[in-house]
Amino acid sequence: MKALERDLEDSVLVEASPHWRLSRVETRAAASKHVKVLERAGLVRRTVRGRTHHCRLDAARLADAQKWIAFYQRFWNERLDALDTLLVPGGNDEDNND
Repeated sequence: MKALERDLEDSVLVEASPHWRLSRVETRAAASKHVKVLERAGLVRRTVRGRTHHCRLDAARLADAQKWIAFYQRFWNERLDALDTLLVPGGNDEDNND
């Protein structure tokens, strides 16, 4: 029973928002490592109030990442379509059948 009590003391329920709880229980150490990675990436900002850590998503950083991904998605799609046209007889006919 003591081992179970220790496990419960070392566990933390991560809240994504006041209205939605994650069903997964993690150790404090694991949750802390995940949050630190997100903080270093600039995706999360943490404030500490007593023993409670409040994390807030910085959505602007995600928008920057999405713009970068979209740019390279277009870049590679254009190049791969051009390569497909050169290498495959009939080119990209499958995509043009509307």
